[in-house]
Amino acid sequence: MTEAYRVPVTETDRIRAALAVQLIAAATGVSAERMAARRNRGSRACRARWLALYLTHVAFGWPLERVGHAFGLNRATVSAACRWVEDERDHPALDVWLDRLEACARDICDAPVCDLPA
Repeated sequence: MTEAYRVPVTETDRIRAALAVQLIAAATGVSAERMAARRNRGSRACRARWLALYLTHVAFGWPLERVGHAFGLNRATVSAACRWVEDERDHPALDVWLDRLEACARDICDAPVCDLPA
């Protein structure tokens, strides 16, 4: 079996997952493209991707399976990422940093939708 894990995902879920990735990219300097590359195990880009998974989980209150679906990953991978981030939150500076990113993601998604002209 060589096919990637894929489940139908709503456009809204994809947009919110992309927001988390872009927030982490802006905050870490690791591009979304580098985070998306699956061949960066143990690298800075891998850790940034894990932060994006975690941010999606906590900021939007999504279960791990939904996060996995939005990112094209399985639940176990998301779970491992979230465990790593939770362990890292023992560092006060990272904890404050993540709190700010979570608030930012929620604020953006809670803002009224702008009705753009056609």
